[in-house]
Amino acid sequence: MSTTVLVTGFEPFLTFPVNPSGQIAAALDGEALGTGRVVGRVLPVAYERAGEMVEALLDELRPDAVVALGLAAGRERICFERVAINCMDGEVDNQGVRHQDELIDPQGPAAYFTTLPIRAMEEQLRAEAIPAAISNTAGTYLCNYVMYRLLHHLSRTGRRIPAGFVHLPASHDLAVALERPVPSWPADDLKRATERSVEALLGWMATSSSTGPSSEPRNTPHGHALRWGRGRGYAHPH
Repeated sequence: MSTTVLVTGFEPFLTFPVNPSGQIAAALDGEALGTGRVVGRVLPVAYERAGEMVEALLDELRPDAVVALGLAAGRERICFERVAINCMDGEVDNQGVRHQDELIDPQGPAAYFTTLPIRAMEEQLRAEAIPAAISNTAGTYLCNYVMYRLLHHLSRTGRRIPAGFVHLPASHDLAVALERPVPSWPADDLKRATERSVEALLGWMATSSSTGPSSEPRNTPHGHALRWGRGRGYAHPH
């Protein structure tokens, strides 16, 4: 039986007229990778609409894994995000909404660790000479927001599937459009890196299935929710 992997990206936003994450998600829609089938969707750069769309996709498609993509112009490597924090603080979204020093969910945990096997995914890319790294900050804008909403919804609905976020560098098309120095990759290389990442995920899923559905990737502490402690500081996962 084929494994369904939901891959999301974003539309263009702010001063970025091209968003390779959305282009790649659209290009991968319907693609077969190994034992998996990709469903690609492009999210709006709008807080509430993006969150609602992610939750609707999870409920409608019931994917076996989720890889959310976003643009991090200025980064030089494919970055696998380790954690999403319960915070909104950044520029306006495409609907003119701006959040500053606000919680995504006042009743939610302080943070969620990714449930993607990001170490295995990073190692697979590096083995193929594709620059990659594990990142410990997804920021506080829409990328972090979507990662948090994704993991929070899965937690609330009791679904234990691999899910998380991957930041992509700028594409050459975006770098040319910006007319300012920014590290960039050929669009085909960004797509290939995403495909290899999904293939590494599928390989990990096939291997870990023999140990049962509770197996955890080895890149995070046991348990993926980070709860508020006293004084609303961080507490260790339980």
